[in-house]
Amino acid sequence: MKRILLTIFLLAFVAVSASAAQLVVATDTNFPPFEFKDPKTGEHVGFDVELWSAIAKEAGIEYKLQPMAFKGIVPGLQSGQLDAGIAGMSITDKRKEVIDFSDGYYNSGLLLLTIKGSSVKGLNDLAGKKVATKTGTTSVDFLKKNAPKAELALFPNDNSMFMELMTGGVDAVMFDKPVVESFVSKGGQGRVEIVGELYAGQPYGIGFPKGSELVSKVNAALAKLRANGEYAEIYKKWFGVDPK
Repeated sequence: MKRILLTIFLLAFVAVSASAAQLVVATDTNFPPFEFKDPKTGEHVGFDVELWSAIAKEAGIEYKLQPMAFKGIVPGLQSGQLDAGIAGMSITDKRKEVIDFSDGYYNSGLLLLTIKGSSVKGLNDLAGKKVATKTGTTSVDFLKKNAPKAELALFPNDNSMFMELMTGGVDAVMFDKPVVESFVSKGGQGRVEIVGELYAGQPYGIGFPKGSELVSKVNAALAKLRANGEYAEIYKKWFGVDPK
């Protein structure tokens, strides 16, 4: 009986230890092609999801993927409820004050999107116009600083802000380059156009709580994936071009 009880105790201890060792890694709920739910499988897929899987495998990290609203990721990392966050998150000085980042893994920037034939041709034309963007992203701060006379309309996800543009509820959308380009080539094909230039070019990084030991492990794994060509394969799969 003692042996049986001891075995049960050890199995329970191993189970609890394994659970405790599993990291919680946040990702956005809908940010294609970086992360989104596959309608066929119900699983979250995308460039970020696949890249993190490769990084975790290389670094020997056990994890649970936690899709959540983008605006909750940085606070979750600050509070220690999350161990990492990969969600197309720009590395900014403001965010670096409260969380740590990996090396950059994708170079992005902001683009301005309008309906074809719009009078909006760039930032200087946004005064008095209604501009949609996503809550909690760097585009909000950029617009407040560089287009202070524009009226901001904030949305929780990409689909809703693009829909608002298509139905005439806003005059323009400003958001991350890959997402805007993807919408232009698919849902908005022939009806929308990118105007102006690439604004506020910034790399995306993986976020961690301050002082996390994971940063060095993840950077080493990311460097190895770049060197062995696996990063390039994942990149080309999701963006259709080789990384620059």
